[in-house]
Amino acid sequence: MNQEKPMSCCCVLDASTYVGFWILKKLLARGYSVRAAIRKNGESMLEEKIRNMQATEERLVVYDVDVLDYQSILVSLNNCNAVFCCLDNPEGYDEMEVDLEVRGAINVVEACARTESIDKIVFSSSLTAAIWRDNIGTQKDVDEKSWSDLDFCLKKKLWHALAKTQSEKAAWGLAMDRMVNMVSVNPGLIVGPSVTQHNPRPTMSFLKGAAQMYENGVLAYVDVEFVADVHIRVFEDTSACGRYFCFNQIVNTEEEALKLVEILSPLIPMPPRYEKEMQGSEVYEERLRNNKLNKLVDAGSAC
Repeated sequence: MNQEKPMSCCCVLDASTYVGFWILKKLLARGYSVRAAIRKNGESMLEEKIRNMQATEERLVVYDVDVLDYQSILVSLNNCNAVFCCLDNPEGYDEMEVDLEVRGAINVVEACARTESIDKIVFSSSLTAAIWRDNIGTQKDVDEKSWSDLDFCLKKKLWHALAKTQSEKAAWGLAMDRMVNMVSVNPGLIVGPSVTQHNPRPTMSFLKGAAQMYENGVLAYVDVEFVADVHIRVFEDTSACGRYFCFNQIVNTEEEALKLVEILSPLIPMPPRYEKEMQGSEVYEERLRNNKLNKLVDAGSAC
C-alpha cells in the first residue's frame, strides 16, 4: 500500500454523526490529533461523549460549526491535513434538508480549497447515491460508476437518496474544479453498537423504499467500525481515488432480511408471522459490486 506519512491533524466534520464519531475514535487510537467539528443541532448523546473525551484526550479539540457559515468551517480546518466530511442529518431527511446538505457540502469543499494545509478530503456519501432509478432491476452490475437518478428520487420522495446524490455530485464537481484531492466512501445501511439509539432517523431515511431495494438486489448493510476503517484507509493510501462502495452483507433472502430486522430491533418491529423456520425461499439476484474496495483492502488501489 502507498501510505501517507503520519499526519499531524485531521478534522472530522460532523464528528457527532454516527460515522463521524467512530472515525474520530479510530483516528485517536491511531495516534492522530483530531479536530472534532460539531454542528449546532442540539446536544446529542454522541456530542456529549465527545465533549467528555476532550477533557481527558489532549489530541482532541472540539469546534462548533455551522456548515452554512463558511467562516466557521475555515476556523475548524486551520492547520489540518485532511477532512473527513460526514454530513448526515441526525433528524433524518425531508425536502428542505436536501438543499441544506448540498450547500453544506459545497461550503466544506470550498473551505478545503482555501486551506493550504489540506491534502485530502474523504467524503462520506451513501449507496443511496447510486442505486435509485427506473431500470435498476435490469442492470447486472451496480458499482462506483452508477448514480441515482435525481428526477426518480424526487418523484418517489426519496429524500435521503436525493440529498446524498446531489451533495456528492456537487462535492465532486467543485473538488475537480478547485483541484482538491477527494475520495468518497459510499456505505450501505450502517449498523453497529447502539445504532438504534444514536442513529435512528438517518437509518429510517435510508430504508425508505427498502422493499424495492431488497427485490432488486441492492439492499446492503455494513458495520460502522468497518466503515470508519475504510474512511481512514482511503485517506492513508495515496493511490486511493474516486468512489468506493462499502458493505459487508447484501440482503437478498428472507433469512438475511430477518437478520437485519433483528439487528435494528426495536427500531423496526419483527413481523408478527415470523417463525424460526423460514417460510420463503426466493433468492434475489445480487447486483451490487464492491470489487474496487476489495482490491484496496487486499493489496492496493484501482481507479
